[in-house]
Amino acid sequence: MPRGQQPPCLPPCDRGEAKDSTRSELLKGSPEAEDGNIEYKLKLVNPSQYRFEHLVTQMKWRLQEGRGEAVYQIGVEDNGLLVGLAEEEMRASLKTLHRMAEKVGADITVLREREVDYDSDMPRKITEVLVRKVPDNQQFLDLRVAVLGNVDSGKSTLLGVLTQGELDNGRGRARLNLFRHLHEIQSGRTSSISFEILGFNSKGEVVNYSDSRTAEEICESSSKMITFIDLAGHHKYLHTTIFGLTSYCPDCALLLVSANTGIAGTTREHLGLALALKVPFFIVVSKVDLCAKTTVERTVRQLERVLKQPGCHKVPMLVTSEDDAVTAAQQFAQSPNVTPIFTLSSVSGESLDLLKVFLNILPPLTNSKEQEELMQQLTEFQVDEIYTVPEVGTVVGGTLSSGICREGDQLVVGPTDDGCFLELRVCSIQRNRSACRVLRAGQAATLALGDFDRALLRKGMVMVSPEMNPTICSVFEAEIVLLFHATTFRRGFQVTVHVGNVRQTAVVEKIHAKDKLRTGEKAVVRFRFLKHPEYLKVGAKLLFREGVTKGIGHVTDVQAIAAGEAQANMGF
Repeated sequence: MPRGQQPPCLPPCDRGEAKDSTRSELLKGSPEAEDGNIEYKLKLVNPSQYRFEHLVTQMKWRLQEGRGEAVYQIGVEDNGLLVGLAEEEMRASLKTLHRMAEKVGADITVLREREVDYDSDMPRKITEVLVRKVPDNQQFLDLRVAVLGNVDSGKSTLLGVLTQGELDNGRGRARLNLFRHLHEIQSGRTSSISFEILGFNSKGEVVNYSDSRTAEEICESSSKMITFIDLAGHHKYLHTTIFGLTSYCPDCALLLVSANTGIAGTTREHLGLALALKVPFFIVVSKVDLCAKTTVERTVRQLERVLKQPGCHKVPMLVTSEDDAVTAAQQFAQSPNVTPIFTLSSVSGESLDLLKVFLNILPPLTNSKEQEELMQQLTEFQVDEIYTVPEVGTVVGGTLSSGICREGDQLVVGPTDDGCFLELRVCSIQRNRSACRVLRAGQAATLALGDFDRALLRKGMVMVSPEMNPTICSVFEAEIVLLFHATTFRRGFQVTVHVGNVRQTAVVEKIHAKDKLRTGEKAVVRFRFLKHPEYLKVGAKLLFREGVTKGIGHVTDVQAIAAGEAQANMGF
């Protein structure tokens, strides 16, 4: 469901305390939006053939808007009035909806039912139904979730439990499959970025490694994939965490907080990063099996206080039932200010199902129009990871920012140290570890480049269409806000700059209209990269740091240079 669309405000199922004065408000939701993936239907009882074909066409439109997912509210008028249906009419309507879904190659799952206090002797219900396309030709819905939180809060353990389908033994067994290095296994601390996948099929059932499935089988069986980006919690790996947030373009973030320690260590810093980069996030309070109920409640209250502070302006929403999880998923996509909070245990499995319900229903956070517009542009692929695979050759991992990429495409990659772009050919593509012929804007993948020399590649490069004629720069200007600096921020100060997948040391050449900056001040600053030129775009989000110094902003101007001028501009 695209942002800005209002779902109907369904009345609570078990409270029943609405008075007559507020009854009309409870029975009135928001009017149906023409765009988006939510459809209101009063009833679908025995439609004529012409009407049925029209309904099928309408369902195709809603599925396209939700990129393979749609939510139908049965018993709701187009103006949002919650009328409800008698049991027989509801059964007939769901039968028609099932026929419609079969016609478009989709499955339906009942999310929840509501009794409506309407002027009738017969009990009347509203039913909310998820319609999801059966996967075809690798075009599953893919959501990327960055996992943040302090060291030892249980990030890797939670992902191990979700993706492996087995609860933890309390001593970290679940996380062992996620670690990439020996020192991570020995210390139990993540130092690198790893990716884990969790699938949901067209009926909304979890698809993971529990039945000895391979990654390819998970992809083939899933209509929706959640790709978890497991980031480091320790302060000394903060640069890796920032790179994961800026480079991998997550749709949202999961902030993990340990119930027994509360907001500690890098938790505030990670929360600040998500806010600065405008990444919507939800919170999971872990290790509730280790604490008394009062301790968990205290941690939740502490989180609610922080979220309501002026710097955050968030609306916390504690999820305690399946009904809350459905509402939270819809509200989270509708408004960036809503922050769901889950309390669970990876050892006892308490409330783990609520998180799965939330992830299953969570709609795409960008609408289909935005993706269509990006796909019309020329190809641009960000290089985030570089590997050498035996019998395959050089492989690069990253995200397609715009356009479409196919097997066999001729692209150029750069900039190199001297500012050049080199020609190459895409030999094959893999998405979530299974072969894929076509890559669309916004999707993450690995591309095999055959015998292309790995030594010529580095993180931060881009692969673009040759027609793009890409511009590069070593000097750029950005409008920044200095979040924290111990003394004053002056000309000549060196910082590590993060812009998308670019990470490089830059020196402050000039602060416009000022001699120096203090914490909280804003200015336009000119930076110069110290090592090599980079490919930057005006408007790109920027984050810089050096020790305790931190600042955010956006690129306002780039001083484009030709390939031959690059070394002279870098001062070589």
